[in-house]
Amino acid sequence: MVKSARREYLETIRKRYRKARKKDKKPILDEFCANCGYHRKYAIRLLSLRPRPRGKKPGAKPIYDSAALLMALKRIWFATDQMCSKKLKAAILLWLPHYEREYGALPPSAKTQLLVISARSIDRLLKPVRAQSARHGLCGTKPGTLLKNQICIRTGHWDVTQPGFMEADTVAHCGNSLAGDFVWSLTMTDILSGWTENRATWNKGALGVMAQIKDVEVKLPFTLLGFDCDNGSEFLNHHLHRYLANRPSPTQFTRSRPYHKNDSAHVEQKNWTHVRQLFGYDRFDKPHLVDLMNDLYRNEWGTFQNFFCPTLKLKEKQRVNSKYIKKYHPPQTPCQRLLASDHICAETKNKLTATFCSTNPFLLKKIIQAKLKIIFNALK
Repeated sequence: MVKSARREYLETIRKRYRKARKKDKKPILDEFCANCGYHRKYAIRLLSLRPRPRGKKPGAKPIYDSAALLMALKRIWFATDQMCSKKLKAAILLWLPHYEREYGALPPSAKTQLLVISARSIDRLLKPVRAQSARHGLCGTKPGTLLKNQICIRTGHWDVTQPGFMEADTVAHCGNSLAGDFVWSLTMTDILSGWTENRATWNKGALGVMAQIKDVEVKLPFTLLGFDCDNGSEFLNHHLHRYLANRPSPTQFTRSRPYHKNDSAHVEQKNWTHVRQLFGYDRFDKPHLVDLMNDLYRNEWGTFQNFFCPTLKLKEKQRVNSKYIKKYHPPQTPCQRLLASDHICAETKNKLTATFCSTNPFLLKKIIQAKLKIIFNALK
């Protein structure tokens, strides 16, 4: 007898067993043991057990079961590009006022629950809708040997108590082959605040990359004090070396150790969150895509990431036996970290605050999606 048939048989015979008198229970028990092959004591327990009401789960009643709360949480999560729960908890405080203007006011109980919900509860609520991706891109770093003796390897940590010390890297939009010409994305990340700027360039020639670095520097809300990169030829060249050195206050120019990607850990993680999550792994081999991508990078995408997407920042790390124990600061946006810095002038802080107050992240997201549609249509 299969399991489902046994379960149905048990429900049927259990009613007879309970209604029967004591002397009539023995033949019912004998019949049940003979048909199902159960031990007599186990069969008695099954027939005597009172069934749990169908649909009722053990434990306390769920707290976060409001339809309005779940809908708001899912909308904010998708709008933030499926952010992890710890960062999403901090992002809810920034996005909730704009959510109510976009989709209408939430019930007071749902709004209160959204503000106090924990990261673990967010994980449980979003577990059914999470998606996973295992695709990875190709590495396009070719070693530049011209200036390796002049550009020192950064062996120690910069003074990261002030913004301006940035790491840089490039990402290839090459699809499955590095052959031929295609678009590259330049990523520059400030170590203290996490402020990140992206630009697209056709191939990764020295002049093209340096032109985008200049464009990024104009957009930064702080002065570029240090520039750290990998050993790629797009960075280790005389053009960029002269540009950073021949200025009234020369910018520190350093490079990471060869084959040690973790030396540039801050920018490496932004290659995923700021480039791959936006454009994926398709091949962008049409020159006119550069202007379309830069229009998105320079305007909506930079504002979206720097003002409305909290990030985690490592507070301390220690090794205990064979394990590393890491502790992080509470999640904050790059803009919030700059506003809390004493090295940013009041005028710049006022501009950052005005931009934050006048920007609706849901509207930004719609513009980003519209521009992405134009870019991917141009690939066809």
